[in-house]
Amino acid sequence: MERVKSAIKKPILRLGSKLSGKHQDDMIVTPFAQLLASLKNVRKNFVDLTHIPPEKAKRSSQLGCAQAASPNFSKVTTTTTSDDNSLSQAIATLEELDWCLEQLETMQTHKSVSDLASLKFKRMLNKELSHFAENNKSGAQISDYLYSTYTDKKEPDVDLSQTIPSSRGLPNDESNTIIKSRTTDTSITPPALMGQIVGLQNITTVLTPNTSIPELGVDTLHIDELRSLLSHINDWGLDTFRIEDLSGQRPLTAITYKIFQERFLLRTYAIEPHTLISYLLTLEDHYQQVPYHNKAHGADVCQSMHVLLNASALDGVFTELEIMAAIFASAVHDVDHPGVTNQFLINTKNDLALMYNDESVLENHHLAVAFKLLQADERNIFSHLTAKQIKTLRKMVIDMVLATDMSKHMQLLADLKTMVESKKVTGNNIIMLESYDDRIQVLQNMIHCADLSNPTKPLDIYIKWTDRIMEEFWRQGDKERDLGLEISPMCDRHVASVEKHQVGFIEFIVHPLWETWADLVYPDASGILETLEQNRDWYQARLSSPSSSSTTTGNLSNSPTNINISSSSSQHQDSIQPLSSSSSSSSPSPMSSDVLTSTSIHSTTLNANSAGDQLIPTSLSPSPSVSSTSRTIPTAGTSNPSGNGGEFQMTVTPATS
Repeated sequence: MERVKSAIKKPILRLGSKLSGKHQDDMIVTPFAQLLASLKNVRKNFVDLTHIPPEKAKRSSQLGCAQAASPNFSKVTTTTTSDDNSLSQAIATLEELDWCLEQLETMQTHKSVSDLASLKFKRMLNKELSHFAENNKSGAQISDYLYSTYTDKKEPDVDLSQTIPSSRGLPNDESNTIIKSRTTDTSITPPALMGQIVGLQNITTVLTPNTSIPELGVDTLHIDELRSLLSHINDWGLDTFRIEDLSGQRPLTAITYKIFQERFLLRTYAIEPHTLISYLLTLEDHYQQVPYHNKAHGADVCQSMHVLLNASALDGVFTELEIMAAIFASAVHDVDHPGVTNQFLINTKNDLALMYNDESVLENHHLAVAFKLLQADERNIFSHLTAKQIKTLRKMVIDMVLATDMSKHMQLLADLKTMVESKKVTGNNIIMLESYDDRIQVLQNMIHCADLSNPTKPLDIYIKWTDRIMEEFWRQGDKERDLGLEISPMCDRHVASVEKHQVGFIEFIVHPLWETWADLVYPDASGILETLEQNRDWYQARLSSPSSSSTTTGNLSNSPTNINISSSSSQHQDSIQPLSSSSSSSSPSPMSSDVLTSTSIHSTTLNANSAGDQLIPTSLSPSPSVSSTSRTIPTAGTSNPSGNGGEFQMTVTPATS
């Protein structure tokens, strides 16, 4: 199933003679055009200095080629004479320079660098999911789900409307989404006046200054056990479900209150404990009782964000205000979630979709509810902040919560990957986070990682989360069936394949994201990445087990007592298949190897930078196997003498202001 039509003719605007020839000496003022002009001058001078024959110096575009192919160094004949060797090297260098020029000249100048990376990642994901769909019985449904959920479908450059069949054989475009009925679903939100924030409840819990403050923020009969469990608040994989049981179903309040105490935020910003607890209890009451997007999920993401902020690479990077904004954003990020997707609300013409114009519908709603709850004096935990601090905090929280819209996944990954790889290419291992855009970019990716952290947790906890999200999907599918709508991918409880879904989810979405984050904060996330790979292997093994069920994951009886992580060398291929059950966890995922930096917890590592639709390796361990389409370019400053198995260490430096 080919998912992208490559033969579409693109409109070309040809410049007149004024720009193309007569006025080449006119001053060029835009940086990108200056870069192109400078590189062309470098090319001309290089040809003159190396005395390359004219027939060899012509660019492929001058020979009538529509697009320059990547240089093929194997075509350069190697001779024994010094002059011939120099000439061969000069020609190879010129081919490389021509390739770079071709990429720059055909670049869409209205797009940012991260936009270009995002588009490339989408196309590569498209290619891999196409292969996944062809080689798996239920692969088409899973591929549909992964692509439609984790890419922004407003991007016009990847048109799937004519190439991706849905699980029912219909084109997956808006015209075919609603087939039998135009009935709206009134079970999600009650009728309300437009412009009013729906979902607000009259039930609030208020602690007065005279009220006795519970030690752990919640009243519980299990104070010793809860205290003991919360003492591990800095540990990855904290059992949120157990905290929910011990706290009287108040996991969000217990965890967030502990984090505020742990980070001394109450003292720093003069937050009264009774005010914070009043807000947290009321916030928790506004999380709906749905299988997955409930208060336990909010608590889990909040605690995960707290641990990620503790990375040694980020020590001293973010201000106390930025840290508080990150913790607050993660705590509120799914408040009043109805247990259905944005697309479901759009398809059913829900009031929320109308209010927010189909753009990050639920994420905008979560923010509105969270800030509305702050308007009551008895819950305003930010009352002692200055006007400037409040403005800054609100902007950061908005930017972070909007980043939890899963359709922004590819853009976030592209931004982070571009930041990391750009420093690799230059040989600079320091990222200066001096601007707001740079700092919020890291925080946005951090909350996105926390939101997609279930597969990185201990297996028993991960399985519980999987059971919950699948039940929520299936309930949405039941609603769609009742309304006469086409059932969304992975939402039909009668045909869903949980194991295949989780393997594909990790391979194509979670692993590339966490692999890139691990590059940024190396070595802090190495253990997290290893757990992720072990969990993937467990689900992969269940696919091969005849006793495994296609619609349940709650049985650990088939789990291996010891998950063996072998260190066999991985191969980089043109088209990499999803891992089989026999694959070792050291093998990179398809997206990781074709698009992203292939990172292993073992010594065999291939780090690669993207160029066009190809890879530029930047550091190679001994004797890796690289495909013929890869372009091996020695990059200055990318050697790794520290013996970290090819890993790239990066220090994140805060702004000096």
